[in-house]
Amino acid sequence: MTTANLLDFDLEGLAAFCEKLGEKKFRATQLFRWIHQRGASDFTQMTDLAKSLREKLATTARVEALPVITQHESKDGTIKWLFDVGDGNAVEAVFIPEDDRGTLCVSSQAGCAVGCRFCSTGHQGFSRNLSTGEIVAQLWFAEHFLRKHLKRDERVISNVVMMGMGEPLQNYSALVPALRTMLDDNAYGLSRRRVTVSTSGVVPMIDRLGADCPVAMAVSLHAPNDALRDDLVPLNRKYPIAELIEACKRYLAHAPRDFITFEYCMLDGVNDQPEHARQLVELVRTHGISCKFNLIPFNPFPASGLLRSPQPRVLAFARTLSEAGLVTTVRKTRGDDIDAACGQLAGDVKDRTRAAERMAQRRATERPVVLHPVRKAAPQEH
Repeated sequence: MTTANLLDFDLEGLAAFCEKLGEKKFRATQLFRWIHQRGASDFTQMTDLAKSLREKLATTARVEALPVITQHESKDGTIKWLFDVGDGNAVEAVFIPEDDRGTLCVSSQAGCAVGCRFCSTGHQGFSRNLSTGEIVAQLWFAEHFLRKHLKRDERVISNVVMMGMGEPLQNYSALVPALRTMLDDNAYGLSRRRVTVSTSGVVPMIDRLGADCPVAMAVSLHAPNDALRDDLVPLNRKYPIAELIEACKRYLAHAPRDFITFEYCMLDGVNDQPEHARQLVELVRTHGISCKFNLIPFNPFPASGLLRSPQPRVLAFARTLSEAGLVTTVRKTRGDDIDAACGQLAGDVKDRTRAAERMAQRRATERPVVLHPVRKAAPQEH
């Protein structure tokens, strides 16, 4: 008999499941707390549930985590897990401890179909979307493992970033219930400001997320003009920069933060020149969007054919943005000694998209990167 994995349900979904068992809705809240707040997977431990309900759950449900293939701990305290999601696929999640927060970077897909040039996951290709339960299981395991590992009774993970393997907004139906579980006070009780969805720019889904479950948003921008971004982020050919930024402006009407974070991976000689910084300033001013920039040192891997921008150039780029009044940070690289830094998550994916072959062809035929100045918008008539 097939049983339901209760990690697949947000509280509303769990209430519906309990009703099918002939139980009152409040039983779902009790069950939800046992699973997520206490980390219980054995129904016999859930002592405030009626014995009859526990017996029903024993034959109809399970709380199934993802098997851990490997665990690596960095010298800076970062921990990376490789989780088995079946059929030869594995995904990675990363815990990043800091003085004032504990952040978990979560994967949403086995692989990624977007194919950004600078991302190790994209070079591995795409196998499938993760289920809600597989997304939530990364947080469920990490939170309760870390409490034991760090000998703490209180919550360890204060922030979740959907910045692991995959494009979250291309797995929307599984993403939203997972986000709702993260936010629910009967589960992890995370603030909307402390849950971040990172997207390469799936415009229609940005609008949907704003209506359905607005959380903080980070957008993988990485270029100031369409010609360059077409090369770095192929999704730009479908949703160009102007459309993307207008979607971000619409999202801000619902978002818990009053700005969008633009992620910008610094690539030596590709997108890190003074002209690129000036174009970014012009882009933001033209569209009038409230934003901050997070400059990310590139973490090289052989298949990319790209190099990290020298630190003095990164700082000069940041200075140009800051002097123009744009809030700008340079991301501190964490966990790079265990390949857990930004852009390095690769897992193990059975590629159905021939990504490595397609990217090799792109690199063999690509033209030299040139600067494409941003055209100033024509004055509007009043």
